[in-house]
Amino acid sequence: MKLVFFNDFTLGVLKGNMVHDVSAAVEEVPHVTPQDLIQGVIYHFGTLRSKIEAAAAKTRGIPRSQVHLRSPLPRPSLMVNMAANYREFGVRPPQPINAFLKSPESVIGDGDTLVLPPDKAAIFHHEAELAGVIGKPARNVSAADAYDYIFGYVNYVDGSARGLGGGSFYWGKSWDTFCPMGPCLVTADEIKDPQNLHVQMWCNGDPRHDYNTSDMGHSIRRCVEYATHITLLEPGDIIAFGTNHQGIGAIQDGDIVEMEIEGLDRLTFRVQDDLHREWPRGIDHEMADRVAGRTPPPAAAPRR
Repeated sequence: MKLVFFNDFTLGVLKGNMVHDVSAAVEEVPHVTPQDLIQGVIYHFGTLRSKIEAAAAKTRGIPRSQVHLRSPLPRPSLMVNMAANYREFGVRPPQPINAFLKSPESVIGDGDTLVLPPDKAAIFHHEAELAGVIGKPARNVSAADAYDYIFGYVNYVDGSARGLGGGSFYWGKSWDTFCPMGPCLVTADEIKDPQNLHVQMWCNGDPRHDYNTSDMGHSIRRCVEYATHITLLEPGDIIAFGTNHQGIGAIQDGDIVEMEIEGLDRLTFRVQDDLHREWPRGIDHEMADRVAGRTPPPAAAPRR
């Protein structure tokens, strides 16, 4: 099932190019915010699923092109991002497992705009990632049981400002609008093997990221084990499993960026920079080579 929020955060199901309103099926889920609602749906999905499916079947649906799809998770309580978790097509050995938290205020949805801050970053990058959504309270989960705790998956973009705050993950990653997500939350039963998914991204139609989740240095199971050993994760919380940097590139004013992981539909967002700064177009091969260990880190300088 592909769960979506649309227009004024009405809950829907995406089938093909049609959005079906299923809000009547979840009227009894207590909530104040849209995030409360989706967390309640996730937590009680075992009893709600048949009602949601029945509600979706009763409606003709609305063409996707006629609605505004929001993030299916508007404000997760916790967003755990795995750091340096790819082998860069097998060139780099697995790095020590590491993660950071990204601000929930950074989330935007399909068709929304990522706004670059005026701070003097060396460059702004996109990072296309697979993210898993927790389905039940998870603490000290073993790797063997990890998939039992994942409700579903979502396209996730980790917007990144380089060269700020001495390399601080918080300063580089947590700006408002720096996390496009969606367009739908796909339940885990629809994804045959999340450890073997094709991840792609395009900027203004030009290819950027193009890799497979099999390239992870630490598996999805291990990432869930690691994160839940440190903190309790609740339904609706997120673990983003990192990116392969070999397709990384700059984002700048006017860009239209698209991301698609097989089975998760396509996410599109725009980029706005009121300062109209410019960087070289295409894949940032210097950054890609540096992450893969092919070249030493150079002195970074912004271009204007």
